[in-house]
Amino acid sequence: MKIIETRTAPNPRRVRIFLAEKGVQVTYEQRDLMAGELKSDDFSALNPFQRVPVLILDDGTVISESVAICRYFEEMEPDPPLFGVGPVGRAQVEMWQRRAELGLWFNVAQAFRHLHPKMAHLEVPQVPDWGEANKGKASEMLEFFDRRLRSSRFIAGAGYTIADITALVAIDYLKPARIAMPAGLDGLARWYQEVFARPSAAA
Repeated sequence: MKIIETRTAPNPRRVRIFLAEKGVQVTYEQRDLMAGELKSDDFSALNPFQRVPVLILDDGTVISESVAICRYFEEMEPDPPLFGVGPVGRAQVEMWQRRAELGLWFNVAQAFRHLHPKMAHLEVPQVPDWGEANKGKASEMLEFFDRRLRSSRFIAGAGYTIADITALVAIDYLKPARIAMPAGLDGLARWYQEVFARPSAAA
């Protein structure tokens, strides 16, 4: 079993943090996305969307998409539970994970991909107006999560989950996306200090 990734890319980091929380050790194979290695025929056969990470199981089964990979390991190693416990708990984690991914991480990623000069050869065409629009949407979502975190220890409730992992990686990507953190987000700042201090954040 191995995971193909680009070490510096944010989505593989989501999986590495998840596995660090689980205490799962996996072999990693590196591909340089900036050098076009994800566009090779062999990698495209594994993932036609030419994105990392990709998990390859011992029987040859291929699983791509970060959350799908995390769900596989959640089933294999259920403790600690990072997708929630019980029907209501799992639904709440799914709700907040989707909000973190589609509301925050997506907007940060789109700003980066459509505005950063180094992404011009990968995001064709770059649409600067779309990138700028997503910067504003990301800022709105940061304020939304700040309101949530003024009354909740973690994003989905009392326990650390995949929703926190997604939001952490998104916030750490604000700098390369050139998105300023709005002032006065004390709830978000408190949460970030706690989750960034977890050993898994360095994975």
